[in-house]
Amino acid sequence: MAKLLKKKMTNPEQVRALKVKLRGFNLHTVCEEARCPNLCECFNRGAATFMILGNVCTRSCKFCGVKSSNNHDLKPPASDEPQMIAKMAAELNLRHVVITSVTRDDLKDEGAGQFAATIKAIRDTAAAKVEVLTPDFHAREDCLKTVCEAKPDIFNHNIETVRRLTPLVRSNAHYNRSLEVLARVKKYFPKIRLKSGLMVGLGESTEEVLETLRDLCKVGCNIVTVGQYLAPSKKNLPVREYIKQTVFEEYKRTGESFGINLVVSGPFVRSSYMAADY
Repeated sequence: MAKLLKKKMTNPEQVRALKVKLRGFNLHTVCEEARCPNLCECFNRGAATFMILGNVCTRSCKFCGVKSSNNHDLKPPASDEPQMIAKMAAELNLRHVVITSVTRDDLKDEGAGQFAATIKAIRDTAAAKVEVLTPDFHAREDCLKTVCEAKPDIFNHNIETVRRLTPLVRSNAHYNRSLEVLARVKKYFPKIRLKSGLMVGLGESTEEVLETLRDLCKVGCNIVTVGQYLAPSKKNLPVREYIKQTVFEEYKRTGESFGINLVVSGPFVRSSYMAADY
């Protein structure tokens, strides 16, 4: 099964060209930093999920391939980063831009201001929908309002895994806190589409996944993604199970029966994979 979950590189020249452009603008993508299996496919479509606030995270989640540091002696956000992302989005003629970030617990506003500035820069420069995929900001209302008052089209915060496995999988994160983040955005900004996602194959049961889908529905999620966990390196948590396609289909069917508008579920599904299409 593991061998089937690998994608071949197509049009490597186009992939390299996009990487050169990204480096020219001094930008990072979560596609590269998290070693996403869809990188080549998305790059070949001219799509990328931009990662702001640098490429070093203050948390060290066991599932993630992004570099981490606990010394909190990190560089401040680049002042020209929002404008560089906006220019890149315009140059690529993107119709849907996804902005995510490392977690920056060291910053006073945890990076919320940089999210807002990036959204505004894209609005001024490119004709694109804007989706943000944010850290939990410790569920701080001031941070959530800073981001949402910039009017992203979609607000995404991933719950990542089921309640029982959260302490094992996520660093300095809490299942209920993530639900609180989503609930507060829905309460104060009901017109923004709400999104979340989780990985499967970490040892969770089907019942636990359905419980998570039910919880996400209760807080008002419009879109939920469910994808197979693939370890980015040997240092990360191992895959406990490769989920069958029929089970992914069950998650989609049952999640939508709970009242979620759209559940995108499959082995290669990731938070922002094909986001512009759905």
